Amino acid sequence: MKNILCFGDSNTWGHDPATCLRYPWHVRWTGVLQNKLGSNFRVIEEGLPGRNSGFDEPGRDFRNAARYLPMLLESHRPLDLVVIMLGTNDLKSQFNLTPSDISQSVKRLCKMVLNSEFVENANAQILLIAPTHVADMPEEVMGFIGARDKSLQFSAEYKRVADELGILYMDASEIIETSDADGFHWTAHQHQDFAVTLSNKIVSS
Repeated sequence: MKNILCFGDSNTWGHDPATCLRYPWHVRWTGVLQNKLGSNFRVIEEGLPGRNSGFDEPGRDFRNAARYLPMLLESHRPLDLVVIMLGTNDLKSQFNLTPSDISQSVKRLCKMVLNSEFVENANAQILLIAPTHVADMPEEVMGFIGARDKSLQFSAEYKRVADELGILYMDASEIIETSDADGFHWTAHQHQDFAVTLSNKIVSS
């Protein structure tokens, strides 16, 4: 059996933009992915709303991915594949980050996997996924001023990181156009579409 760790934010957790609740397991892309891949794979869901790639956020504990990924690499070992899709929450105005800053922070996460001290994870592959673009929205109200323009640069920045590290790459924005309901999250049908494409990517890798 191959173990796949899916490490992300609220779109991995399964936030429903229409209800602000969580999609059921069979609707979330992680659950659909498990169903598509079958019993020879184990999909480990590690999504958290508000998670960013490596920064402490005042008033919101546990959102700094860099603090918790090493623990997860240990607790879920052995791992065959680590899927990382983060960066949207890094767009918050309070962090004042460029797309390059964000991609370098994500690169640090990828290197944590590559340099894992645990022999069981020595051959783990990494699939870096550039997040979907942020939809047009009242950015000053949401605290994401300039987020859409920055998110449009994710594809090129993340692809560069993947090429530098020699890891797998996928662009979520080629599959999904973020829901206008809130500007960030995916519909149930989009979770399905994403899982199908991801499943094909994993099987062919």
